[in-house]
Amino acid sequence: YAEKRVGFDAPTVLIYGHYDVMPAEPLDLWKSDPFEPEVRDGHVFARGADDDKGQSMIQLKAFEYMVREGHLRHNVKFILEGEEEIGSPSLNAFLQEHRELLACDVILVSDTSMLAPDLPSLTTGLRGLAYWEIEVTGPNRDLHSGHFGGAVANPINVLCSLLARMTDEDGRITIPGFYDEVEELSEEERRMLSEIPFDEERYKQAIGVRALKGEKGYSTIERNSCRPSFDVCGIWGGYTGEGSKTVLPSKAYAKVSCRLVPHQQHEKISRMFVDYIESIVPDYVQVKVTPMHGGEGYVCPITLPAYKAAEEGFTKAFGRKPLAVRRGGSIPIISDFEKILGTKTVLMGFGLESNAIHSPNENFPLDMFRKGIEAVVEFHESVTL
Repeated sequence: YAEKRVGFDAPTVLIYGHYDVMPAEPLDLWKSDPFEPEVRDGHVFARGADDDKGQSMIQLKAFEYMVREGHLRHNVKFILEGEEEIGSPSLNAFLQEHRELLACDVILVSDTSMLAPDLPSLTTGLRGLAYWEIEVTGPNRDLHSGHFGGAVANPINVLCSLLARMTDEDGRITIPGFYDEVEELSEEERRMLSEIPFDEERYKQAIGVRALKGEKGYSTIERNSCRPSFDVCGIWGGYTGEGSKTVLPSKAYAKVSCRLVPHQQHEKISRMFVDYIESIVPDYVQVKVTPMHGGEGYVCPITLPAYKAAEEGFTKAFGRKPLAVRRGGSIPIISDFEKILGTKTVLMGFGLESNAIHSPNENFPLDMFRKGIEAVVEFHESVTL
């Protein structure tokens, strides 16, 4: 935590970022050491170059300029944490305990992305998140698959079957009551989303797939930003070493998540998931579901004065007004900021799909870094609170 006060009666901007990162594995796919930043071809390559060390540095450098040039007219507070990638388990309590310390008029965050380098955009909404680990147990020890295969349930097979039942043929999540709080987009919102430039062929080519799949009746942009989703994030069990081992495993595991939309409460969804899994598990295995972390979705009003200042910042730095878009990712602490501090957050992010966050060779273009600084400086220059 740090702060710069220009006056006790002056309005305050709270800037949030995080310095923790996702694991760098698989290390053999990196072209340089992930924790020794390397500049090449106009990009800085390192784990966290975008998410979120690089974007946090944009905020710090813009602040440095405002102070050096004597342009700062409002108080600025910084809070940087090291647990965002695991759901910020400690920050909620910190917010509760230090409401007065963190009191502010608006919160500014750079931890989101733009549509393209020449297509600036401001994030107006985020999806929430619920995350679980599942453990399925069959026999009391690993068994010889020749002696027991076909007579004893294989926990990996059962786990795969359970996971396959979580979505139907139309891509809808099958948990009873899951969609009760899901708000359908208005025709006007759907029209605005349809105006966002989107090349489906280019999208598929960029990620190396021949076809897309998702909830029936919705566009790709709607599916990955405004609709809930279910994903298996990891699955393991049995023998995975070199060579072969004919084993019927005793246990199987999976990590799964749901992206949620505004109005879906992650704790409620988490309980519903546990109840549903327990209701469909067959008698020949035992299942244990452990809720991990989660958070609510968030929507920022485009009429907010601070949002207008962010628009001006993007317009100056990129030469065109940014589009307002909802994004599919989650920053669970943003909803906590609103609930605990009673303050709205402006999501002023500069990441790009090509920056490969959470993947090998994460990077950040230096020209985007400079434009980001210019945009945030303009935000500070023009914001009214």
